[in-house]
Amino acid sequence: MSETVRQFTVQSDDDGVRLDRWFKRHLPQIGFATISRWARTGQIRVDGKRADPADRLTTGQTLRVPPGGDAPAVKGARPRRELTEAQKDQAEAMVITQDRAAIVLNKPPGLATQGGSGTYEHVDGLLDAYAADGPRPRLVHRLDKDTSGVLLIARTPGSAAYFSKRFSGRSARKIYWAIVAGVPSLDEGQIDLPLAKQPGTGGEKMMVDESEHGQPARTRYRVLDRAGNRACWVELQPLTGRTHQLRVHMAAIGHPIVGDGKYGGPECFLSGSISRKMHLHARRLIIDHPDGAPLDVVADLPEHFANTMASLGFDPADGAELPPAPPKPTRESEKVAAKAHAKQYRKERRGERRGRKAGERAPAGKAGERAAAKPGTRPPPTKRGPTKGKGSPGTKK
Repeated sequence: MSETVRQFTVQSDDDGVRLDRWFKRHLPQIGFATISRWARTGQIRVDGKRADPADRLTTGQTLRVPPGGDAPAVKGARPRRELTEAQKDQAEAMVITQDRAAIVLNKPPGLATQGGSGTYEHVDGLLDAYAADGPRPRLVHRLDKDTSGVLLIARTPGSAAYFSKRFSGRSARKIYWAIVAGVPSLDEGQIDLPLAKQPGTGGEKMMVDESEHGQPARTRYRVLDRAGNRACWVELQPLTGRTHQLRVHMAAIGHPIVGDGKYGGPECFLSGSISRKMHLHARRLIIDHPDGAPLDVVADLPEHFANTMASLGFDPADGAELPPAPPKPTRESEKVAAKAHAKQYRKERRGERRGRKAGERAPAGKAGERAAAKPGTRPPPTKRGPTKGKGSPGTKK
């Protein structure tokens, strides 16, 4: 428990946040009742003045927090994971750059971003390696397991909210490199095909769906070089953020990503010494930073991708030029995108929580058998028989 007065300076990623929300981000062990009591008695001060929990903070303000107030760990708080030395080394090896707001990784192919059924090794499980004594870093976007490249991790709750807003509003620029089978008839263009989950795959596979059920999906592509008619190297910019979007779109126009057997079938595997691993790499990310200058990060190619580039005679320097920026989204489209992003995020988190609960307690009875047959779902409520009492069935009047 803290026994001295604490002084904090409000950082730029907390600009405009409510005072009670600031406590939840930075001092979650202090309950709302304590915060309210301190505010009523004038013990919380912002720039020397009394403050209310609903007041909004401004960058640079000084926040005075009195001693005490610490409580037992919040119920349901995630315990720190004990990592092996090998896992710590793995986490350190992925870091491209880091600062007080972000940690940018170069995720290797084959490592999942998050855990799932049968997936125990993932980036999310390594985040405690970057925590030190501060809050646990948070994922703010994702890459497919077999996709390599730039993955941004938010170091604090405040920066997580800041970066999430940039991703959901589509202001972050994501540039991918891919090797695809064949060569598109046009050197550059935009693919505009709505996507939906393919029935019968448990949501693990997407498809083009031009009915009212499909979600809008747009991808810009540009051919950077070609190896005859056998394959080409393309630059991809997703203008929306649908699951497996780049993979489905390239397969839909007849040029699947090399190594993507899920969507490309046999024709996506090139003969000779070309690796059978997927050739999709998140090469560059440009995103606003809460401290001012935008973050612009490039990730080196994984070994199999670099070897294929060399085998096909492609020079990475030919892709160094930044492609033209896509049209700036309208305010209305930003709202729609942000709403869809938030909905998808809540849906994923809800599935994670249900999956954890299902693993913590074994289901019992017939309802439990049905729940066990569908991991991540809640068993239906148990129907109770009539109880005897005034006016209830089975009671003599």
